[in-house]
Amino acid sequence: MEKPKLKIDPATALQKAQSFCSYRERCQQEVRNKLYEWGLFPKEVEQIISQLISDNFLNEERFAKAFASGKYRIKGWGRIKIRMMLKQLGLNDYCIKKGFAEIDEDEYEEILKKIIDKKAKSVKEKNDFKRKNKIAAYAIGKGFESELVWGVVKEY
Repeated sequence: MEKPKLKIDPATALQKAQSFCSYRERCQQEVRNKLYEWGLFPKEVEQIISQLISDNFLNEERFAKAFASGKYRIKGWGRIKIRMMLKQLGLNDYCIKKGFAEIDEDEYEEILKKIIDKKAKSVKEKNDFKRKNKIAAYAIGKGFESELVWGVVKEY
């Protein structure tokens, strides 16, 4: 059974949303979901979102940059997976492009090589073809472009 939603007034919600956004970068959809969780009505939610944007607590471009650089550096995600997640969060192509500008091409390839190297050490397959397929499938699953992955996997 779903628990009843706690209704808070818009002024309190704005303060809570400001601290929610201060903790780390957020996208509009995350904040919108949180405001609805707090029991606010659509008109109140949109007013608070507008206020957060004008006070610079919310900035989708800034969020995309932080998200993209964090996910590829810390989680080892590739561009495909990052793009898919940003799209799910409701970001437009312009913001996604700005986020990808944070990804250094050389560093991106180095991260891919480390991921492939680590996976290559753990794959016990004797058949070279199957072994390379397993390694490549893992890296592609992490969101890296298949041409890039196969270019690196051929070296193993």
